Amino acid sequence: MSMGKKNVLAVPNFSEGRRKDVIEAVVDQVRNVEGVKLVSYEPEEDFNRTVVTVIGEPEALKEALLNMAGKSYELINMEEQRGTHPRIGAQDTIPLFPFKNISVEDCKKLAEEIGEEIYKRFQVPVYFSSANARCEERKALAFIRKGQYEGLKEVAHTDERKPDIGPAALHPTAGATIVSSDVEGLTAYNVFLATEDVNIAKAIAKGVRGPSGGFSTVRAVGIKFPERKGVVVSMNMFDCNVTPIYRTLSFVQQEAARYGVAVTGSEIVGPVQLDHLLNSLEYYLGLENFRREQILETHLME
Repeated sequence: MSMGKKNVLAVPNFSEGRRKDVIEAVVDQVRNVEGVKLVSYEPEEDFNRTVVTVIGEPEALKEALLNMAGKSYELINMEEQRGTHPRIGAQDTIPLFPFKNISVEDCKKLAEEIGEEIYKRFQVPVYFSSANARCEERKALAFIRKGQYEGLKEVAHTDERKPDIGPAALHPTAGATIVSSDVEGLTAYNVFLATEDVNIAKAIAKGVRGPSGGFSTVRAVGIKFPERKGVVVSMNMFDCNVTPIYRTLSFVQQEAARYGVAVTGSEIVGPVQLDHLLNSLEYYLGLENFRREQILETHLME
């Protein structure tokens, strides 16, 4: 591994997407922090959550993420929070990924430190997922989130569902936080359908997501965004090398055609790796022997 500053990619998710003052107060905890770069934040009103993308040096990033979590716990009450996105806590997730000059093992260790510190500082219980999972089932967010906040607080005392750190119960207002590390961060991808029938989007989402027989690295839901026409197949793609973006788009187009529904467009929510766009470019243009170095702008990158 080359020498140089180590950088970690984090994509934390907190359970507020509507109150602008709360969103800004939480995001402020990672904004203008030395050694940390806020890449983007994406409030989603219907989901009632905000996804933040941030890159930073390990120790600086750890402190910034802990401050973010603390502010989420302070300002978000899970007894009152409602939205269409599954969640178990005010600071719902803190996933870490190697970005530059750092290994997934380093990220795994950093995730453990963050989880321990969350409970020490805030008394909010922690679940570990992905590479940090204590058992096979907890590698999947869906298993930990089963029942969401309301359901989990009723069964958090059981051996199967109790937190990995903290008492066998959820915090009365902050819930719990899922901390994890993995090889690669997710890509959030939405495909828009020209119909108001959300059941069609749900049926297509069921076909595309791994647990119900689709792509093993994709999770998907069918939803309606109130602010726009049509419905959406909304996907979290956890490995765009194994399952490229173009492949999921093609699948959704084929399934939509069964219902006589057109795909009107798609969007990537938040940042995406250049290579994940290039493999779709190569596919749709039928490029042969295309090299990353042919893109002039790559020569300006570090």
